[in-house]
Amino acid sequence: MSEVLSWVFAVLFVVVIIAWYLTYTAARLDRLHVRLTGTLAALDAQLVRRAEASLELANSGLLDVATSLILATAAAESLENPGEHGEIREVVENDLTEALHHSLTEAQSGQIREAGPLGVDHLDRLRSTCTRVSLARRFHNDAVTDVRRVRRKWAVRLFRLAGHTPMPLTVEFDDEMPPGLAA
Repeated sequence: MSEVLSWVFAVLFVVVIIAWYLTYTAARLDRLHVRLTGTLAALDAQLVRRAEASLELANSGLLDVATSLILATAAAESLENPGEHGEIREVVENDLTEALHHSLTEAQSGQIREAGPLGVDHLDRLRSTCTRVSLARRFHNDAVTDVRRVRRKWAVRLFRLAGHTPMPLTVEFDDEMPPGLAA
């Protein structure tokens, strides 16, 4: 009887350890998904701020008409798709970055700075938003990497701890600082 009781306790102990591990892993995965949602929201907010700052610069009268039109169009397209993610959003953000690169060459930025404190203010705000977009994208991609690493574990796949949540994807677009904004 003592031997049977020992085996029962051993099996119960193993079952409790496995249950604890699965519970811990599920809670960790849930926390990572919450973090992922937060980083995506932060990235969206920073992209909207960058588009708004670009639109303000385009409408400020500090750029020539053609450059203002190109920049305003790219910024308006970015503002039209604030919650969408995927290829369309990446193309739109790439277009805005390209428009910023064409609009804010070092010579053009120098002319805007010489226009007075309003020009300096616009450029400083745009530099700040571009830096924040770059950081937000990196934080989001780090969160995606962490979620994917946990979701590749055998226990997560075997016991379907992620449920039906789709595998997150990294956000890839050009967020390089325009040469005229580099400090």
